[in-house]
Amino acid sequence: MALQDFIAELDSLAGEAQDAFTGAADRDALEAARVEFLGAKAGRLKAVQKGMGKVDKTDKPAAGQKLNSVKKAIEQAFEQATGRLAQSGGKAAQDSFDVTLPGVPVRVGRLHPITQTIERMKEIMGRLGFSAVEGPEIEDDWHNFEALNIPLSHPARDPLDNFYLSVASANAAGGSPPPQPSPKGGGSSKPLLLRSQTSTVQIRVMEQVLANTVASGAQPPVRIVSLGRVYRPDTADATHYPMFHQIEGLLVDKGVTMADLKSVLRMFCQSYYQRDGDDAEDVHIRFRPSFFPFTEPSVEVDINWQGGWMEIGGAGMVDPNVLRAVGYDPEEVTGFAFGMGVERIAMRQHNITDIRDLYTNDVRFLAQF
Repeated sequence: MALQDFIAELDSLAGEAQDAFTGAADRDALEAARVEFLGAKAGRLKAVQKGMGKVDKTDKPAAGQKLNSVKKAIEQAFEQATGRLAQSGGKAAQDSFDVTLPGVPVRVGRLHPITQTIERMKEIMGRLGFSAVEGPEIEDDWHNFEALNIPLSHPARDPLDNFYLSVASANAAGGSPPPQPSPKGGGSSKPLLLRSQTSTVQIRVMEQVLANTVASGAQPPVRIVSLGRVYRPDTADATHYPMFHQIEGLLVDKGVTMADLKSVLRMFCQSYYQRDGDDAEDVHIRFRPSFFPFTEPSVEVDINWQGGWMEIGGAGMVDPNVLRAVGYDPEEVTGFAFGMGVERIAMRQHNITDIRDLYTNDVRFLAQF
C-alpha cells in the first residue's frame, strides 16, 4: 500500500470519527461511536492500524507517526464529546426541576423539656449573681451524708432509700445501715452511692473555695447554683421516678439572713413564671416551718401562681454544723440553701400530669415543647 493511500484513509477516518462524536446526542450514542472507532477488537482505527503491514518498509516511520497523531486526535474528540454531554446533562437535569413540587421537610431537633427548664433556671440565677457548677453523680458517704449533718441513725441513709454501689455487708446484716463512715474524704472501705441530692455539690464547692484561700485566712463568699440528676429508689408512678433533677442554690457570706433567701426565691419565681406581660405581683412566696438536717431553721417553700398554692421545694439557713464540716466559722459567716425539683416545675409549667411521660422518649409527646 502506498503511503499516500494510507494517510488518506487515516484522514478520512479522523473526519468521520470527529463528526460521529460531535453529533452524538446522548451517552448511548457516544458510546456506540466510541466502540465503532476506538473499539479494542473491532474498532475501525484498529482495522486501519493493521494496514501498516502493507506499507513499504521505508515509509513505515512516517505511517506510524501519522497513525499516532490520528489516534490522539480521535481520543481527544471523544473526551471533548464526553465533557459536552456531562455539562449538557447537568443543565438539562437542572432545567427539568419542577419548582411546584413540595420540598422535603427538614426534621429539626429541639431540646428536651427538662433541658429547657434547666437552661432557663441557669439564665435566671445567673442574672441574680449565682454561678452554675456541677458535681459527680457517684458520691461518697462524706459528701452525701456526713458533711450535710445527716447522722448515722437518720433514715435517709437506709440502703432501701439509696442506690449503693456496694451493699454486700448491708444485705448480709439484713438491711442494716452501711458501714460506719471513715474520716473526711472517705476511704477504700467506704461504700459509694448514686447521689440522692445535689446538696453534695455545696460541700465540694465550699471545700474548694476555702482550700484556694486558706493561706490568707479569709472566709470567702460562695454564690452558686447546681443542677443535675439525683437518684432514689422510688417506685415509678405519676409523680415519682427513680431518677429526677434538682436545682440547688447556696449563698454563704457575712450577714446573710432568711430575708435574703425569700428575696432571691421571690425574684427567681417571678422571673421564671412571669411570661407574656403577666403581672409580676401574681407570684407570691410562702414559707412553712419544716426540718432538714443540713439547714436550721428549715422551711418548705410554696408559690401562689395561677390561683393556687404549689410546693416547689425546701430551703433554710445553712446549719452551723455544715459550715464547720467544711472549715467555715459559723460565727463569721452565715448562708442559706434551697432545693427545688426541676420536673415538678416543668410539669406545672406545661400542664404535664405524669412524670413518666418525660422519660418514655415518645417523639409525639416531646415534639410539643
